[in-house]
Amino acid sequence: PNPLLPLPVLQAAHCQMIKDLSACLLGQNLRVDCRYENKTDNPLTYEFSITKDNRKHVIHSTISVSENIYRSRANVTMHKNLVCLHLQSFTTSDEGIYMCELRATNDYTGNQIKNITVIKDKLEKCAGFSLLIQNTSWLLLLLLSLPLLQAMDFVSL
Repeated sequence: PNPLLPLPVLQAAHCQMIKDLSACLLGQNLRVDCRYENKTDNPLTYEFSITKDNRKHVIHSTISVSENIYRSRANVTMHKNLVCLHLQSFTTSDEGIYMCELRATNDYTGNQIKNITVIKDKLEKCAGFSLLIQNTSWLLLLLLSLPLLQAMDFVSL
């Protein structure tokens, strides 16, 4: 094949589109949600970083190495169409421009990047539902509601 020919347009359809980047406070922890539209089954790599004082610091990444100061405090969970950064003990020194970067394997369209400015005083609390998931007491709630569910089943018979 002629090396000067452009790549097939088909490749462009396989991109990950970052739809939304949001941040909220969960107790003392920061949560940054990076929502994307999944257009491929290819493995997804990500990078969360912060820019402060004009320097970029990698918080958590599968693309490059994260910095020591964040390594013990940060973890990432992945759900359907959502990559979620959790940063423990968030303080004003963690304020800055947070960046979410996504890259799919064999994706020729380049990386998807979105920024959000995070200021502690302006952060809203995370919605109650996610709080429930994060909190271990939800298991207790579930166990407590089981007899109730069984009782309801019994009634419907």
